Amino acid sequence: MACKILLTTTVGWPSVARLAHGFVAAGCSVDAHAPSDAPVFSSRYVDARHTYRALSPLASLRAAIVQARPALIIACDDRAVGHMLKLYSQTKGREPEIAALIERSLGEPASYPEMMSRSGFMARARSLDIRVPETRTISNDGELDGFIDQVGLPIVLKADGTWGGDGVIVAHSRAEAREALRRLGQAPKRLRSLLRAMRRRDAHHLNAAMSPAAAIVSAQAFVAGRTAASAFACWHGEILGSIYYDVLVADGEIGPPNVIRRVNCPEMETATRRIARHYRLSGIHGMDFVRDATGAVHLLEINPRATQGGTLAFGPGHDLPAAISARLQPETGMRTPILNDTVAIFPREWQRDPASPWLRSAHHDVPWDDPAVLLASLRGARLVPAAENRALEAVMASGNLAA
Repeated sequence: MACKILLTTTVGWPSVARLAHGFVAAGCSVDAHAPSDAPVFSSRYVDARHTYRALSPLASLRAAIVQARPALIIACDDRAVGHMLKLYSQTKGREPEIAALIERSLGEPASYPEMMSRSGFMARARSLDIRVPETRTISNDGELDGFIDQVGLPIVLKADGTWGGDGVIVAHSRAEAREALRRLGQAPKRLRSLLRAMRRRDAHHLNAAMSPAAAIVSAQAFVAGRTAASAFACWHGEILGSIYYDVLVADGEIGPPNVIRRVNCPEMETATRRIARHYRLSGIHGMDFVRDATGAVHLLEINPRATQGGTLAFGPGHDLPAAISARLQPETGMRTPILNDTVAIFPREWQRDPASPWLRSAHHDVPWDDPAVLLASLRGARLVPAAENRALEAVMASGNLAA
């Protein structure tokens, strides 16, 4: 029987569906645990769909595990990782099979509190002789001023427990830094969370309204340069496959990548191997770097879950679902490799600039093989009014987005 993979996500990122394709091409079967409107539920590569419930997340995750009986769980966002860790704590000793599955999927759960602390992770990376910018937990204006006196401006303020570009502010003045510390560190007001829940139709804000909590905020020295990243699959600390890339175009100053270029970077590779080995990680993860004007890279943070870059297929050793599947079952396959090292991420680069030259010179990562996901991605990006769906479907049938 094909090895079963359970993808778990609490958000509607289209990239999750690309992982489903990767695992199916590698010979696995795939179930998904996701919100009811998530694009992954449209994917032809998903066998069974288990609905994620924001108001009872652990119960819905446990039900998905019991029904799917997967060999491995792949977490696709940080909140999903947090739910897996909480479920591990609940089931350890009571439901050992579920606890063992989560441990097999993530690595050592005891390592994650430090990894998910922005300042704690950076201190650990420094101790492993990895180049990192000065980072410190900040709780008041006095500590903030002292940090600015030490490292200068601009600085970056980051709140623990945030991800996907949220909870990160680049401050160019002391006034901006103080305002950022206030915004990131205070507990969200209940009324604001309720309004967000209604406006965004996101029940997670109801949880924030019921149990508002202040965040731990870290300040980090700003490093000028180009964003870079690693995406890697690992097993008990051993790297099975990896992708290293520079970001050529990003969505804003600190947003996700729109265009990337795969690179060979020994420094990123060394840092990635040291982190994976130290924390004995399993599963698929990513790390963010910045490459300065000299070409040196500085580690900024870890994403303890699958990232957009990890969905790309660059062949043997660089197709992460195939790499991890090979450890789970004897016979595996692989997606057709991307031959161009430069990739325009769909639909973000098209959304940013429909006339972008990158859409022609780079590999445009459109999911032609998964038409329903393609359509869901466009609708999610608000690029396709409902009245134009028939025209889009004709374009999809032609296989030519430029039409």
